[in-house]
Amino acid sequence: MSDIKKVVLAYSGGLDTSVIVRWLQDTYECEVVTFTADIGQGEEVEPAREKAKALGVKEIYIEDLREEFVRDYVFPMFRANTIYEGEYLLGTSIARPLIAKRLIDIANATGADAISHGATGKGNDQVRFELGAYALKPGVKVIAPWREWDLNSREKLLAYCDERNIPVEKKKGKSPYSMDANLLHISYEGINLEDPWAEAEEDMWRWSVSPEAAPETPTYIEVTYEKGDIVAIDGQAMKPHEVLEHLNKVGGDNGIGRLDIVENRYVGMKSRGCYETPGGTIMLRAHRAIESITLDREVAHLKDSIMPRYAEVIYNGYWWSPEREALQALIDQTQAYVNGTVRLKLYKGNVDVVGRKSEDSLFDEKIATFEEDQGAYDQKDAEGFIKLNALRLRIAAGKGRKL
Repeated sequence: MSDIKKVVLAYSGGLDTSVIVRWLQDTYECEVVTFTADIGQGEEVEPAREKAKALGVKEIYIEDLREEFVRDYVFPMFRANTIYEGEYLLGTSIARPLIAKRLIDIANATGADAISHGATGKGNDQVRFELGAYALKPGVKVIAPWREWDLNSREKLLAYCDERNIPVEKKKGKSPYSMDANLLHISYEGINLEDPWAEAEEDMWRWSVSPEAAPETPTYIEVTYEKGDIVAIDGQAMKPHEVLEHLNKVGGDNGIGRLDIVENRYVGMKSRGCYETPGGTIMLRAHRAIESITLDREVAHLKDSIMPRYAEVIYNGYWWSPEREALQALIDQTQAYVNGTVRLKLYKGNVDVVGRKSEDSLFDEKIATFEEDQGAYDQKDAEGFIKLNALRLRIAAGKGRKL
């Protein structure tokens, strides 16, 4: 007899998690609570309620977390201009701490003994879910079926459903790729993508047209910032999730945001994946543009120097950690004067910054001009500056040291 009486499961309503509900009931003889989050994956989440009921689930949580996701996770991450290994905008990584938090919240509310998830034993998500859970509830029990059962193929999962009369939809035309989607991105893995030499097929992409098929005329947009976060587009105030929804649409329409990378997973292997992040791609360019005129030079360089570490913290699953909180405090402090508007030109997969303005701008036209500056900058000062900075080089060269 298991000492686990109740488990909260991160439940999508798909094949894997439907099997997990029954497997938990059979293996642990426990009650299962399901939690389904709408974080903008583009599919209806309400059908998960009926699927869970059909499996005998009594406590069912379905929540719209889109605004919280963008406001409290995506926006703080983009204040740091965060990218992992120079390319990846962390679309999957940043969703996991919110799901982990809600799993623990629901476990506390329902008196559950454990949480469970459908992440595989080869991926990063198992790490992210569980690190978050342990940080927020140290004594929680985590059940990861993919590390326990032998149902390691779609065929075995479907056979399990047939044996136990588990209702699952066998959708025609379902994508053969392993996919993850939320408001920030959609990812694709598996099938031909497991060969790093193979080009992704055009009909794989869901959110964007190809750059070749994008409109022949550019689209101009203006993005307005307050303290590092976008608050309006083209003068229209928007909530955080509305900002991202809008940028995804306009970006995808212009062939923006496709990415094909091989990344280093935290669990040790290299993995090839394709990503669509149209809104995030626009946000990154726009944020760097507004910072270029509002941030002090050394502050900007400091932010750039810690960004790779911050990206690793998020990618590896340490959102709920003291180091992330410390980094976030520094990052957020730098955003006090990151206010203003950026004008962008979107054209056939490109995002070009064509204008930026701010009342908090540190750009001084009188000093920067190549024309007469009326004494704003004394060019003679440069001589001493250069000589002082060359002093160590001159001393070394005078000692015969060769470079």
